[in-house]
Amino acid sequence: MKAKHILTCAAALWCLIASHAQTIQVTTSETDLFMKVSPAGRLYQVYLGEKLANPSDAEHLDWPVYPSSDGSVSERGWEVYACSGNEDFFEPALAMQHSDGNLTTRLYYESHEQKAVEGGTETVIRLRDKAYPVAVTLHYVAYTKENVIKTWSEIVHSEKKPVTLSAYASTMLYFGADKYFLTEFSSDWAREAQMSSQQLQYGKKVIDTKLGSRAAMHTHPFFELGIGGEVEEQQGTVLMGTLGWTGNFRFTFEVDNVGNLRLLPGINPYASLYQLKPNEVFTTPEFIFTLSNKGTSKGSRNLHEWARNWSLKDGHGNRLTLLNNWENTAFDFNQDILASLMKEAKKLGVDMFLLDDGWFANGKHERKDDHAGLGDWDVNHAKLPQGLPALCNAADEAGVKFGIWIEPEMVNPNSELFEKHPEWAITLPNRETYYYRNQLVLDLANPKVQDYVYSVVDNIMKADPRIAFFKWDCNSPITNVYSPYLNQHQHQLYIDHIRGLYNVMRRVKEHYPDVPMMLCSGGGARCDYEALKYFTEFWCSDNTDPVERCYIQWGFSQFFPSKAMCAHVTSWNKRASVKFRTDVASMCKLGFDMGLKDLTDDEIKYCQTAVANWKRLQPCILDGVQYRLISPYDTNHMALNYVSADKSKAVLFAYDLHPRFKEMLRNVKLQGLDASKRYMVKEINLMPNAQPTLEADGKIFSGDYLMKVGINVFSATELTSHVVEITAQ
Repeated sequence: MKAKHILTCAAALWCLIASHAQTIQVTTSETDLFMKVSPAGRLYQVYLGEKLANPSDAEHLDWPVYPSSDGSVSERGWEVYACSGNEDFFEPALAMQHSDGNLTTRLYYESHEQKAVEGGTETVIRLRDKAYPVAVTLHYVAYTKENVIKTWSEIVHSEKKPVTLSAYASTMLYFGADKYFLTEFSSDWAREAQMSSQQLQYGKKVIDTKLGSRAAMHTHPFFELGIGGEVEEQQGTVLMGTLGWTGNFRFTFEVDNVGNLRLLPGINPYASLYQLKPNEVFTTPEFIFTLSNKGTSKGSRNLHEWARNWSLKDGHGNRLTLLNNWENTAFDFNQDILASLMKEAKKLGVDMFLLDDGWFANGKHERKDDHAGLGDWDVNHAKLPQGLPALCNAADEAGVKFGIWIEPEMVNPNSELFEKHPEWAITLPNRETYYYRNQLVLDLANPKVQDYVYSVVDNIMKADPRIAFFKWDCNSPITNVYSPYLNQHQHQLYIDHIRGLYNVMRRVKEHYPDVPMMLCSGGGARCDYEALKYFTEFWCSDNTDPVERCYIQWGFSQFFPSKAMCAHVTSWNKRASVKFRTDVASMCKLGFDMGLKDLTDDEIKYCQTAVANWKRLQPCILDGVQYRLISPYDTNHMALNYVSADKSKAVLFAYDLHPRFKEMLRNVKLQGLDASKRYMVKEINLMPNAQPTLEADGKIFSGDYLMKVGINVFSATELTSHVVEITAQ
């Protein structure tokens, strides 16, 4: 009894001290993150959840205490940036070998400050080891209105020799609930953003990638975490997180022995022991998250608004509709063919003609297919004898802008560049070379290679500053993993390569800030918010089959606004009508990749009308608030709607994918309208001479009715689509 009394008193005393400890609050309009400094000076997370109505209640928040049999109380809690070698028994955020060989680091609170930044408040917390000259600075930027928090860490030391980092998470977050469910986004070429869910049990679940470049080819750097229940669209608590890193990433989800969950996002430390020099600052990628108590639908809207306001390049600008030549001509074109396609672009009504692969390289390495010429960015004289200025002139004459495809980070071994600088490629010096897609990755850890890659864009713009758009591709992961530049520091290749890539992207944006750019990587294998600081949009997938695209675009829409997602109308899946293909592409940034010769007169007229409608409704589709209504994962149909900020305009997209025999067709209930307004319903994007098939067409309904009762927009006919414009009266 005496021992039990001592334990009780010790725990009570500890809680009393803890309740008066210094508290740090990171807050948005809907979420609070509270941290407290313990009596011993350690920093613990004590709350992450729905915003507390009374901030003073934070004084009651405590970290767990673990009394031992002798009456003492150990400090084991949710340490904000736990390090290896301490009393914590689970995955650490930081693992470091000091210059004397010691593997233990222990961080103590030193100071913190809060300051206003664009969009919100930044909290900066400084931690320091007492035994070694090691410091970690934690950054949290809370975007108040959007309910988004961005966090990263900085690691530095002043030991006499380098230290070795073997783990370096961007942050650590903890959750206490009865159940956790994870939705992840797996991928492959032409099969991007495929959603699957599972319950997390005791132990670790890891999502990671080891591809180096084209790093998100098999899994994407974002996830959804259901806290207390499954991930749902309209209800439940869900954390939606994404990492701003274009290279190897890792998410670790660890459920401990008492059912708590810790989350560690960051760079994948696989094959990446980092030798940190004295006074060098190691900055981790930004981890961006939102915590929604109304399901993923609300969480997505938080992220979309945040991206447009604070992250996506030209987030409030318009996007260019376009006609690409790839599906039409591939490598087989010349100046006259391209000039005629520019006239087709004008006839369609799009803003720009985009020239894809095959326009460069001469002589023995002429670019006739993907086996040669990559790296030699001189205009191909046989195809384009008058160079890029002639193409810009042709575009001017046609009345459209001109854009161009590049893949500046890559090289074919059959190229003048590789013959001149084989040491610029990532390739093994003592083994047979493995080629992915007949090419190698240039070593962007090398500053000379960074200069060269930047010069690709710079030289094109100097050749003709009328170039209005770049499609920047990246078709190969890193193979033959060896950097001639890094010599004995090969363990830093994966990190230094991506940092080199960002150096190039920053230079391009600084010198050509108004040139829009599409981020492409053999489809959607690059889709992160660090790269999207430099790109206006990304290519979701080379798969343009409209049925597959419904799933792909549904998946990407969880984290990205429609104006960041490129979708093209092509000839993939000719079972689907041109109308269906165009209506699917119209839910994102619209483009075409086909020749008008493949279309009938009625199909051309339809496309012209659809383009005009999309451009007229672009403010609603690209800048409006998105509501996902019917999931293709749950039904044989799909529907979503966009609503303008003032709720005066909405656009509903509805698709019948594979209806079943005598399937009950339910009304689709819209979301986001003003219940008190009255709205005219009008079906648009109709084929010439076709009549609207919707019973609601031409009728006026209250917003309340449209949201509670809805309208019937589905049919029993496979591959049928409806686009509905809804206008406040």
